[in-house]
Amino acid sequence: MKRESRHEMGEGGYCVCPKCEKRTTHNEGIPCRDEKCPECGAKMLREGSYHHDLLVNKRKKNSERNSERNSEEG
Repeated sequence: MKRESRHEMGEGGYCVCPKCEKRTTHNEGIPCRDEKCPECGAKMLREGSYHHDLLVNKRKKNSERNSERNSEEG
């Protein structure tokens, strides 16, 4: 019987802090969510993961919204 991998991110990559955006090298066998940011102590996210993508998209939408507000005010 083939053993299925729980996560398919593979080796290598980076862990990213959702607060200060510090990047650290991913340690094989240790989920990024179990790592703490060396700068601010927040839980890390795996770069390219579902949750990291959600954060990136949220920041992009907020940035676009702020740009629209600034152009309307100016």
